[in-house]
Amino acid sequence: MDIELAGLTKRYGATTAVDGIDLKIRSGSYCCLLGPSGCGKTTTLRMIAGHETVSAGDVVIGPRAVGDLAPAERGTAMMFQSYALFPHLTCRDNVAFGLRMRGVAKAERHRRAEAMLRLVQMEALAERLPAQLSGGQQQRVALARALVTSPKVLLLDEPLSALDPFLRVRMRTELKRLQGELGITFVHVTHSQEEAMALSDLVVVMNAGRIEQAADPRTVFERPATAFVARFIGGHNVITLPDRRVAVRADRMLLGPEAGPEAVAAQVVAVEYQGSAVHLGLTAPDLVTDAGTPLTAILSDRAFAARPLRPGDTVRLGWQPGEAHRLDA
Repeated sequence: MDIELAGLTKRYGATTAVDGIDLKIRSGSYCCLLGPSGCGKTTTLRMIAGHETVSAGDVVIGPRAVGDLAPAERGTAMMFQSYALFPHLTCRDNVAFGLRMRGVAKAERHRRAEAMLRLVQMEALAERLPAQLSGGQQQRVALARALVTSPKVLLLDEPLSALDPFLRVRMRTELKRLQGELGITFVHVTHSQEEAMALSDLVVVMNAGRIEQAADPRTVFERPATAFVARFIGGHNVITLPDRRVAVRADRMLLGPEAGPEAVAAQVVAVEYQGSAVHLGLTAPDLVTDAGTPLTAILSDRAFAARPLRPGDTVRLGWQPGEAHRLDA
């Protein structure tokens, strides 16, 4: 189902957590709400779910406003960061619990629970208790439990944050596969730029309760709307030029003879080997950077090996004119 947020606001006394945001999420898309802690992304998700009351504005799911409806009446399901599995229930019974609360007969709810466990590749562990599962297995069970009621919208609150890096990548693939197979709308809260880029059709970057940019991942990375987005997404240098403020991707910075006639002198202050690439930290007196931070240039391992640099070296630094993307104020 389509989701529309219109002037959505949440206040806690004198504190505004979500400040009049407008957003449209099309049916069947994977949307990630991305931003630092305290930016309002989880509060927004909870207002969509009905777990937080709305101070002002509307939440519209499908054809109707749902602000006055209970969570169970919205056609949504929520997967919590903690997974919140019942420790005394088997995987099957955890998955079937929501159906039990709705009065579904035992045989039918077990059939549907087992179908969901197959979908998340956990059917062989249906009789195990949560304590007998790994973190990734618990996540799959929590996901099956959220999906068993056939929601039109699945809401996920930092579902991968408790997993180790290897498993996090694997579960990203599983989430994307499931969303594609089921064809329902996913709204996923994360503070991980990599996670949002890998999963979403729509990235919504939030800051201080407001939306800084909402676009597909490539647009957000290639053309960040504001200095905040450029900084938070990473991989960009935010530079103040005499007539404007711009973002230049770190992998588009040019060093040495290729830097062009308008290049400036820069000093290498850091070299970080990252396997396939080398990240250089540089300072350039003639360039005003965001918050006075060093500039970053990313070179391929092969390019760096052909012309290695060390901290203290001086080099010409520049970029092609078309690589400087203008930022909003």
